[in-house]
Amino acid sequence: MAWLDRSARSIFLWDIVVGFIVGLKYFFAPKKTLNFPFERGPLSPRFRGEHVLRRYPSGEERCIACKLCEAICPAQCIIIEAEPREDGSRRTTRYDIDMTKCIYCGLCQEACPVDAIIEGPNMDFSTETREELFYDKARLLANGDRWEVEIAKNLELDAPYR
Repeated sequence: MAWLDRSARSIFLWDIVVGFIVGLKYFFAPKKTLNFPFERGPLSPRFRGEHVLRRYPSGEERCIACKLCEAICPAQCIIIEAEPREDGSRRTTRYDIDMTKCIYCGLCQEACPVDAIIEGPNMDFSTETREELFYDKARLLANGDRWEVEIAKNLELDAPYR
């Protein structure tokens, strides 16, 4: 450091000391990161995760087979087949979602007039094979039964903004 004059040397050393102090301050401060699998951050009520089909409190499925979600899906990953029942209403016989195509846009959820299809709060779903990502009606209804309490809470929190 012979090429630096005395004032430049003192400023240079001062910068090193200040930088070291700042580094020590953050080293001993509480960490802002999460240990993800064991700790979870808050999720928004509008979070779009794994798809679910909901039921009414009576146990009957909500889907009325209007096929609006199938029509609006930009990825064309929803396939619905329906047939009329004895009482004249229509219900789905087949409701499949190809999760490998889904872009999680939420348009299916917005288009549904009875809140039957929802993108639920589950963000931890992984599979070992591609075939496990083809969701059928039974799996979607099972997801809905599993997450119904949290879905109802999230829809209630989001209601003023819908």
